[in-house]
Amino acid sequence: MRGNQLKLILLLVFFASCSSSKTLADTTKPVKNKNTAQQSSPASKDSAIAAKTTKIPAEEVFKTNLPEIKREFRGAWIASVANINWPSKTNLTVDQQKAEAISMLDMLKDNNFNAVIFQVRPSADALYTSNIEPWSYFLTGETGKAPYPNYDPLQFWIEEAHKRGLELHVWLNPYRAHHANGGSPNGLSMVNKLSDIVIRLKNGMYWFDPADPKTQGHVSNVVKDIVQRYDIDAVHFDDYFYPYATYNRGADFPDHKTWNAYISSGGTLSRADWRRDNVNKFVERIYKEIHAEKSYVRFGISPFGIWKPGYPEGITGSSQYDELYADAKLWLNKGWVDYFSPQLYWTIDAKGQGFEALLNWWQSENTMKRHLWPGLNTVEVRSSDRPTEIKNQIDISRQILKNDAGEIHWSIAGLTKNANMLPTLKNGPYKEKALIPRSPWLNAVSLQTPTLFMTDNGTSVQANWSVKNSKDVFQWVLFTQYNGIWETEILTMDQLSREIPKYREGKTLNAVAIKAIDRLGNESDYLAKKIK
Repeated sequence: MRGNQLKLILLLVFFASCSSSKTLADTTKPVKNKNTAQQSSPASKDSAIAAKTTKIPAEEVFKTNLPEIKREFRGAWIASVANINWPSKTNLTVDQQKAEAISMLDMLKDNNFNAVIFQVRPSADALYTSNIEPWSYFLTGETGKAPYPNYDPLQFWIEEAHKRGLELHVWLNPYRAHHANGGSPNGLSMVNKLSDIVIRLKNGMYWFDPADPKTQGHVSNVVKDIVQRYDIDAVHFDDYFYPYATYNRGADFPDHKTWNAYISSGGTLSRADWRRDNVNKFVERIYKEIHAEKSYVRFGISPFGIWKPGYPEGITGSSQYDELYADAKLWLNKGWVDYFSPQLYWTIDAKGQGFEALLNWWQSENTMKRHLWPGLNTVEVRSSDRPTEIKNQIDISRQILKNDAGEIHWSIAGLTKNANMLPTLKNGPYKEKALIPRSPWLNAVSLQTPTLFMTDNGTSVQANWSVKNSKDVFQWVLFTQYNGIWETEILTMDQLSREIPKYREGKTLNAVAIKAIDRLGNESDYLAKKIK
C-alpha cells in the first residue's frame, strides 16, 4: 500500500514540474536586443530586403476615378499610284524606300496622328507579296518585277506603323485594272491575264467590269488574301467605282456584254439601277467577308463627298449616284461599313459645297451609328490660309461628331508642303495624343486587368506592367497622379516599364495606374496603386 502511495506522490510531483515548465515557456517574452540585427544571417537579411522592395501591401491597391482618355481618329492617306507619295520614284533602292517610309511614319507619330491609310493595290497590282496579282509598276518600274533585295513592303509598313502606335489600313482600288501612268501593260499585267473582264477607256485607263461575277470574285479573293495573311487594322476603298465620265471622254461605260446578258436572263432593272445594284452587292459582300475572316479588321470607304446635288438643299456639283453608280448613302444607312469618310474637299464657306452643311447631312444619314470621319483636302483646299482652314474644319467636325470625331488628310504631302500645316495642328487640335474611337458593334475579346509592380528607387519609382492576354494589346495608357491631379500618357504595345520621378516641378507623385487598350480601342479595367 505504502509503495503505491509513494508512486502516486512521485507522479504528482512529475506532472507539477511539467506544468510549471510549460507555463514558463508560454509566458516568457524574448528580450529585445539592439544587436539582434547584427546577429541575423546574411540570408535572412536578403529575404527581408526583397520582401520590402518587391511586395506591395494590399492596401496600396485602390479604386479611383481616372480621367477619360482623349479619342479621335487622325489618319493620312499615303498614295502609291503614279508615285504620288510613296515610293517617290520607281527607281529607289530598297533602303531608300524604307528610309522614306520611316520618315513619314516618324512624322505622323511625332505630330500625334494615330492611323495610316496606305495604298497597296493602286491598279490590280501589289505592293506586297502576292500569288494573285503582280508586283506594282510604281514600286520597281516594271509590272511583275520584285524589289531587290526582295522584301515585303506591306509587312514592313505594318511592323513599323505598329511600333509607333499607328494603325495600318490597306487601301485598295477595287475596279481599276491599269493606270495610264503605269507603263504599258505587259504579259504579267491583269489587263492581259483577265482580258475577258477588262475594258479599255478612252483616256488610256483599263477598268474591270463591275457587273461581271468574275470581277467580283477576283477582287474578293484579293481582299481575303490580304486579310488572312497580314496583321492589318482595316481595309479601305476610295471613291472609284464605275469610272468618272471624263475617263471615257463623256461616253457611256461600255459594259454591253454584261448588260445584254442581264437583259437576256430576264432582268428588269434600268441600266443605271442595275449598275448600282452590282456595286451595292459587292460592298455588302466585302464587308461580310472581312468580318467572317477577322472580326476586328474594319472596313472603310471614302466616297465622293456629294451623294446627289440637292442633298442637302443648296448643294451643287457632281452626283456619284448617277455618274459613279455609287449609292454611298445606302451603304451608310445599311451599316455595310465600319467607318465612312466622304471626301469633303471644299472650304467651309464654299458656295454649293459647304463643308459643314455636307458633314451635317452625312451625319443625319448615319442611322447605324458607324464612324463618320470626313476626308480633308489638306494638299490643295482653296483657301489663302490653308492651315487655318484645315484647323477650323477639324473644329467643326468635333462639334458635329462629338465623342466620335476624326478625319483623314489627303494626303500626307499636304502635311509637309505647307510649312505652317504641322505646327498649326500640333499646337492646336493635335496637341495631345488620342486613342481611336471604339467600335462597339464589333466583337472583341475582353482584356484582363493588367498587373502593376513598383519599386521605390529613392527619387523615382520603377513601374512595370503586363497582362496575360498580351497578344490582344495594341497600346497602354499610363496614369500618374501628382498632388492629386491625374495625367495620362498613351504608350505603344512594347513599352512595359517606366521610371517615374517622385518629385516634379514642386509636385509629389501620389499614385500610378495602368490600362491596356486593344486594337479596337477598347479599354481593360485599370489597376491603381498609391505611392507610400
